[in-house]
Amino acid sequence: MQLPLRALLYAMNPIAFYCYRIRRKRREERDAMVLWIEWFRCVLELRKACSRKRTFLWMCLALVGFSIRTELFGVTSFVRSCFLRPEKYRRLLHLFHTRSLKLDKLTELWTRLVLKLFVPVTCQGYPLLIADGLKVPKEGKKMPAVKALHQESQDNSKPPFIMGHSFQALGLLAKGLGSLFCVPLVSRIHEGLVWSNRDKRTLLDKLVALFLPIAKLLLHKAILLVDAYYASQKVIRPLLREGHHLVTRVRSTSVAFQPAAVPKKRKRGRPRVYGKKVRLRDLWKRSGDFSTAPSPVYGETHLEIRYFSIDLLWRPLGSLVRFVLVEHPTRGRIILMTTLLSLTPLEVIELYGYRFKIEVSFKQALHSLGTYAYHFWMMWMTPIRRRSGNQHLHRKSEKYREMVRNKLAAYHRYVQLGCIAQGVLQYLSVKFGSRVWQHFNSWMRTMKLDRSPSEMVTGQALRSSLPSFLATMHGEHELEKFIVDNADLSRMPNLSLSA
Repeated sequence: MQLPLRALLYAMNPIAFYCYRIRRKRREERDAMVLWIEWFRCVLELRKACSRKRTFLWMCLALVGFSIRTELFGVTSFVRSCFLRPEKYRRLLHLFHTRSLKLDKLTELWTRLVLKLFVPVTCQGYPLLIADGLKVPKEGKKMPAVKALHQESQDNSKPPFIMGHSFQALGLLAKGLGSLFCVPLVSRIHEGLVWSNRDKRTLLDKLVALFLPIAKLLLHKAILLVDAYYASQKVIRPLLREGHHLVTRVRSTSVAFQPAAVPKKRKRGRPRVYGKKVRLRDLWKRSGDFSTAPSPVYGETHLEIRYFSIDLLWRPLGSLVRFVLVEHPTRGRIILMTTLLSLTPLEVIELYGYRFKIEVSFKQALHSLGTYAYHFWMMWMTPIRRRSGNQHLHRKSEKYREMVRNKLAAYHRYVQLGCIAQGVLQYLSVKFGSRVWQHFNSWMRTMKLDRSPSEMVTGQALRSSLPSFLATMHGEHELEKFIVDNADLSRMPNLSLSA
């Protein structure tokens, strides 16, 4: 049996083999340093959101916990995953309640950073933003904004009624290695608290208030992809005033109007605007007007759909919009609508298919990072009852209202840091996909080395490379030094080497 030449040389010279092992180990440590150094470079862009350097370092430690933890049990999992001393739990808890971490500034800096790190998906020059709602179960009787919520889903594992927090989230559609994904930008609680009886804002108004400041940072007019719940004049009119557009789904019971015919001779009074009334569901009877084309939805091949497009006046908006009726061979019928008349019917279908990318982002946030796994209770809060609704605060004292505001801000800081951690993991998976797969150190049935790894895989790679990063830097890196100063050296393997 003939051995390879390198094996024969190493067998004849053990010193050369030892040197080879040392070089290989150093190369692995260098790869680990690259991931963590790039991770910290991204997080360093958020420094201005913290009033003090100490607050920023604790924020970095919380982001490390979001990125590498394997259990989703709130702040205590940060202590275990980062091998911190038990007394540091209070410091981390204080981080989410301190005003030194400015929430609005953090959201603005993160949005600007996303535009630097990722390549947005555009259509006719418009970047694509996706919005949706999310309902998170919470059983705490002393948690502000917890209320009875109804969730519609075809998944039989979800109960129809829960007690929890109602969020609305916004994300940016970006390009990856052979795939597209939704980068989370912001997520806020928009239901459960009534501060004044004069406040008549709905969830639709609050979504617009969430979208417009983010859209201004893009420096471009955007297209918002939403579900049928947001097909309302309360959403569309403010967007059109700012130059943005909407792609959504409408209900089958919706109606529209044909433009009124121009009379040959002008009569007295205001000219007619709306012509013949059209029930959208009646358009399915015009089977001869439908066209056939390959499905433009991502991931669908060898499928043909039938579609029909028509421009009609929509009374809630008072102007022309484009309706696209789609008949899918497996998913049934659907009616789409867009305010951008230059979009072709196939482009409208393709864009609406991207809306489901935010559902994938929610799945990773819930089950991989624990973005919504907070457990902050308010000690002096009046306990809520089961199946209770909104909590009315206009009759409470100003001190009580201020405590509720602080606790709500703590929830938002926790969720915003979870969104940032998820976005940084997505960036590492796109930029350093091959290095991530090298440090994955595990097995998956669906491993695709030519695709961007998921957030779970990237987090596993960071987790496995953290000891090497700490043992290699020896106090030379700011993040490594702060972790070592607050860690319990006896609980982490190889951490004593970096002390």
